[in-house]
Order: sequence, then structure tokens, then C-alpha cells
Amino acid sequence: MSSLDKKIAKLMPLHCPKRPPQPWDWLAVHREPGQTFEQYVASRPLRATEGENTIYIQPIGDVTVGQRKVIDLAAEYVGIFFGVPVRLLTPLPIASIPQRARRRHPEWGMEQLLTTYILDHVLVPHRPSDALAVLGLTGMDLWPGPGWNFVFGQASLIDRVGVWSLYRNGNPDGSAQEFARCLERTIKTAVHEIGHILGMMHCTAYECVMNGSNHREESDRRPLYLCPICLKKLCWNLQLDPLPRYEKLASFCQQHQLNEAGRFFHESVMRLKSD
Repeated sequence: MSSLDKKIAKLMPLHCPKRPPQPWDWLAVHREPGQTFEQYVASRPLRATEGENTIYIQPIGDVTVGQRKVIDLAAEYVGIFFGVPVRLLTPLPIASIPQRARRRHPEWGMEQLLTTYILDHVLVPHRPSDALAVLGLTGMDLWPGPGWNFVFGQASLIDRVGVWSLYRNGNPDGSAQEFARCLERTIKTAVHEIGHILGMMHCTAYECVMNGSNHREESDRRPLYLCPICLKKLCWNLQLDPLPRYEKLASFCQQHQLNEAGRFFHESVMRLKSD
């Protein structure tokens, strides 16, 4: 058993197998087989190199003071989660998105941005040469095209780009509790989309941040952390040691009232330090 396998074995008791889906949950609608560690390695996923090792975050459109703070903290968390440098790019004005890539939702009335346009025409053409991935972030709602009402985010594995939205994440300019909820939701979507860019498919084995989600209630049930299988994929890909990673994640969560995740990361640290 490898050193990584031994560390992950210590964490196994903290994880819960994937529960049966409720009506309208992701796996009730989308039949997915999951992805083993061996299948992940065989897929030859994107890996960081000396020349491509930075995650860029591209804000799009106007944001409130609270949303800007969420963006800054999400960038910090992403850097800890993936163990790579993260840089914030200069915000793009919403006027840079043409009308053909926007719509008013036919029933709900809010303005939405077309994810495929942002991926293909905004992020890919301006992707920095040293980018491992580029993530667009907007305060506006998103939709991916005909047949969909909205999405929380979307990524392109081939092009190393993704986009996600703060629109449905709550009010970060409200109470401390509301801010923490918005931050948690934003972080979940961010690490989920970057996980896809790194070749990780939806997890069907455990309760995991890489689970698919079909609606807000299901997304909120999804934990902020990776399951043992997905953790092994990430550590193998980016050559990460779980212990210092969990120590930093625990500290971040404790500082920013992400209490459930903070307890999980702290317990993970304790288990990894045990004989």
C-alpha cells in the first residue's frame, strides 16, 4: 500500500456512501456510472506543469461589496484546495457580453448570460499562457442553452475554462450567517467546476463535492470536501500531501464560519496525525 493509500485509509470512516437520490435529484434524472481512480488515471487528465500551473479567476460584470469579498475569499480557498497559485484578473464590464448571449428568462424575468458564449468567446481567447484553468465569475444568472432554466456553473474539460454564478447563492451583503452561506455555495461551485477541468467526473460512490446537483436543495446537501476516491485523484494529479492541505482548509473554514466543513477538516487532521 502506498503512502497516499495509507493516509486515505485513515480518512475512510469520516465519509458516507452516496445516498439514494430523491425525486428530481441529479442521479434520478441523469444515469451516471461514476469514475474510479484507475479510470481517472487512464483518462490522462489535465495536470499542472511548470509552465501551466496557475488558476485565474475572471470577474464578469458589476458586483456588490459583499460579492467582491466572496470572490476574494473564494480565490483564497481555491488556492488552498488545489495547492496552486490563484490570480484575480481585471473585471470585465457586462457591456462586453453582446445581446445575443443574454436573455430574459421567459417565466422568472431575470437577465441571464449564456455560458457557452462566455466559455468559447470570452475565456478561451484570453486564457493566459501559464493558466492551468480560467474560471469566470459573475453576479448574474447563467443558462447553458435551449431546454435549460439555469445552471450554477459549467466547465469545458478540453479548453480548461469554466464559469459560475453568485446569483443564486444568497445575499452576502446581509448578516454574517448569510455571508457564510453565500461563500460556502460559491466555493462549492468553484471547486466542483475546477475538478471537472482536471478530468474528474461526477462522483456516484460517496457524498462528495463532486456529486452532481439538479437544484439548490441538492447542492446545499453536497459537502464541501472530496470523498476518498476523488481525494486520491486530486492528490495524485497535483502531487498534494493531504495533511498540510487539510490543516490549511480547517483554518480557513474556522475563520469564516464554515463550521460543518471546518469540523470535518479538523477531524481529518487528527486522523492523519494518529499512529
